[in-house]
Amino acid sequence: MDWQFANLTKKCLDHRSRKQHQCKNSSLQRIYKRGSCTFIVFLFFISAVCPVRSGTFNDTHQDLRPKNMKLVRAHLDRINKPAVKTIQSPDGDIIDCVPSHKQPAFDHPKLKGQKPLDPPQRPTGRKTRGAYEENFQMWSMSNEFCPQGTIPIRRTRTKDVVRASNVQAFGKKKIRPVVRDTSSNGHEHAVGYVSGDEYYGAKASINVWAPVVSNQYEFSLSQMWVIAGSFGDDLNTIEAGWQISPELYGDNYPRFFTYWTSDAYQATGCYNLLCSGFVQTNNKIAIGAAISPTSSYNGGQFDISLLVWKDPKHGNWWLEFGNGVLVGYWPSFLFTHLRDHATMVQFGGEIVNSESSSSHTSTQMGSGHFAGEGFGKASYFRNLQVVDWDNNLIPLSNLRVLADHPNCYDIQGGVNKVWGNYFYYGGPGKNAKCP
Repeated sequence: MDWQFANLTKKCLDHRSRKQHQCKNSSLQRIYKRGSCTFIVFLFFISAVCPVRSGTFNDTHQDLRPKNMKLVRAHLDRINKPAVKTIQSPDGDIIDCVPSHKQPAFDHPKLKGQKPLDPPQRPTGRKTRGAYEENFQMWSMSNEFCPQGTIPIRRTRTKDVVRASNVQAFGKKKIRPVVRDTSSNGHEHAVGYVSGDEYYGAKASINVWAPVVSNQYEFSLSQMWVIAGSFGDDLNTIEAGWQISPELYGDNYPRFFTYWTSDAYQATGCYNLLCSGFVQTNNKIAIGAAISPTSSYNGGQFDISLLVWKDPKHGNWWLEFGNGVLVGYWPSFLFTHLRDHATMVQFGGEIVNSESSSSHTSTQMGSGHFAGEGFGKASYFRNLQVVDWDNNLIPLSNLRVLADHPNCYDIQGGVNKVWGNYFYYGGPGKNAKCP
């Protein structure tokens, strides 16, 4: 792996020196069984700055003395906005229907007093088929929805905040000031990526599973990253997909999530709506809520289609779910490099391994099965596309794939007339070849 990393990194630096299965598409569908090197730097950077914790829960549990509980309550008051309606989800979540102009995004000084923007121009080349299925999340199974003019927000509770190491860390990716040894960095990936061009968005259908996560300090996710900037302190990313994170959510359900940062996860950005930033415009999708149904081994397969693109007129980055359903947008002023365009797009899975160097975690990625098992067994991304400078959705021309621990989690790419660019990925973690 070291030689591959070195060679690809050299190509990347050279480039920077020169130039600074098509199925019925629906938001969530059942498919029946029918017979750049900057990315490498990114992987190692993220592994370096994001810490992996191990040990007992009490090692990092906040001090819950009255003073700190006051901080927790003040934080909850900031992010839990007054609701006009409350919905109890079967999985235990509480969904608050909050007036759209009072959502957390409008706490931002540059958004105060504003309202969500109107829909932008969509990229050309989008194929619209079928109807949007509203109830892909558990909370909507009650057949209750938020009224027009409101958005559904998963209520954050005291127990959610106290699982974090401190109030300020809640809802954010963790960083480390010291670079870790890359042989034991804790973050492991199986991903496809493109780089070396200007990108104005990306689209993919992401297979949804419920992989096993071994402990609350680990996670398993599948997502898209839209990336720009260097890999020092000015990295810009926009992220969306599904994740299982016991520390963040307190359970093992796969949940629809978003993330953003403009300074390499140091001070800016957060998951979902846990800080001012992402502006939600949809009243039927709750970011951070559990996804249902999920795929099953040798059974029904389900995926979610996500599109992120830059509005050519105003420059904001919009998120679309399924068949044309707008979730919301990241205002362009949140970013530095992404105010212009992305320089890399990646798709795939990531896990955290908090075990000691002598043993590997059994946290699963994707379905928990290797890519070679194929459809119905391994997890997949399909119909991978990017948005070009003229707001056109186009197929990928140079997709590369990488698994940094292939004995634990691997990836296999391909192209066909039905799925376009696709790949299978994932694995069980600890096994005979990954002890």
